[in-house]
Amino acid sequence: MQSISPNFIENLHFNERGLIPAIAQDWLDATVLMMAWMNRESITKTIQTEEVHYWSRSRNQIWHKGETSGHTQILKEMRYDCDQDVILLSVDQTGSTACHTGARSCFFEQATNHMEESFTQQQPPSDVCSDLFKVIETRRSRPELGSYTNKLLDGGDNQILKKIGEETAEFVMACKDEDKDEIANEAADLIFHIQVALAKHSVRWRDVLKVLSERKGAPRRVTKNNA
Repeated sequence: MQSISPNFIENLHFNERGLIPAIAQDWLDATVLMMAWMNRESITKTIQTEEVHYWSRSRNQIWHKGETSGHTQILKEMRYDCDQDVILLSVDQTGSTACHTGARSCFFEQATNHMEESFTQQQPPSDVCSDLFKVIETRRSRPELGSYTNKLLDGGDNQILKKIGEETAEFVMACKDEDKDEIANEAADLIFHIQVALAKHSVRWRDVLKVLSERKGAPRRVTKNNA
């Protein structure tokens, strides 16, 4: 966890009950997991233990998230908004369950396009690549007739890796041509086919994101050229 300034709490604007809303967000794919309330004591406990503590308004006491269920939230980063009256918690959600209903996120209800009073349960939105990988995993577990993804998966490594080679070459050529639109298109194609290969070998996209996150800020690797 990144170190938090001792003045962090003093900068916050609490309401008349001494509370401030806190939004918990997945540290890797940016999924909004839940919203709860915090006070000075729960924020202090969160910083000290690096596990998120909220304030329960119904029980009028500190609430250690996951103390009973085991679905704790490991704090990665804490921020506040421009008005200093909302906290954003970047967390590692253990058990992939933040909601008391057993869902990953409390925000699984979505209104229809016409905002009618009917709702449908859906996966909460995350970053585009993570959402794409969810679709690929769904195709793997529930094949659809005519699906290009299923055609690749059925073809196995030979077909998938061949396509990765082709898309890599096309990406390289787009870069050589300095065509920005084509570079973006070919990069998207390459990422998709890489994700199909990951799904084929049961490697999660989150595992890739974790590797990238661990490399962020890591010491520079020394090579012969820059030694």
